[in-house]
Amino acid sequence: MQIKKASPVEQSVSDPELSAYQRALRDRLLAAPVVPAPAPWRPVFEYAYGVPVGGLLGIGFASHPDSGHDLVMVVSRDGHGLFDAVTGEKIARDRDPEHSTPDEAADLTCPGLGPIADSRVHIAGLFGGGLHTTTQDGWTLEAVAPAWPNDRVLLSADGGLPHSGPHGERWWHIFHSNYSELRAFGFSPSGETIAVATSSDVSLWTRRPAQSSNGGVAQH
Repeated sequence: MQIKKASPVEQSVSDPELSAYQRALRDRLLAAPVVPAPAPWRPVFEYAYGVPVGGLLGIGFASHPDSGHDLVMVVSRDGHGLFDAVTGEKIARDRDPEHSTPDEAADLTCPGLGPIADSRVHIAGLFGGGLHTTTQDGWTLEAVAPAWPNDRVLLSADGGLPHSGPHGERWWHIFHSNYSELRAFGFSPSGETIAVATSSDVSLWTRRPAQSSNGGVAQH
């Protein structure tokens, strides 16, 4: 029996060493703790890591035809759900949709539900697609992995990496996916909502003020 010897290339392919600049950038990202998103952003859900959604596959945005609120459609292995991105309320649920995953459509869409039942929603996540990573007034979102495979989501008002200013002033580490796989992240088309979805949950932030139970703006 002959054993084929590996060529030098097959034996060892070492990664190139990081430059001093790259090491400094990585170390700065590693040292930045998770912090709350700055004003005017506020979390939509009361839980630190949003709401649990087992087997989450992807998310997409729509607009409520009556209130104008951003809506977030969540696609999972257990069906489809629709959340109001201002109040956090789950306003529709379909546990057994006819077309359950976005890969069934060439444009990665799923049929809407509830108040958007007559439309289709583009879904970003496990099967591809993407969400907005910038807003017209200068906010930026990006995912980095200085300690791969754990992704960190950064919100910034300085145009994105390399973030030369201090953490917490013009850029903020708002989410650390150190327990589940990052599925999708981005702004709504309106620029009023941030969504971060992992394989196990979805977190939302909004720029709209909280509403009181009687429909008015809550006083803080």
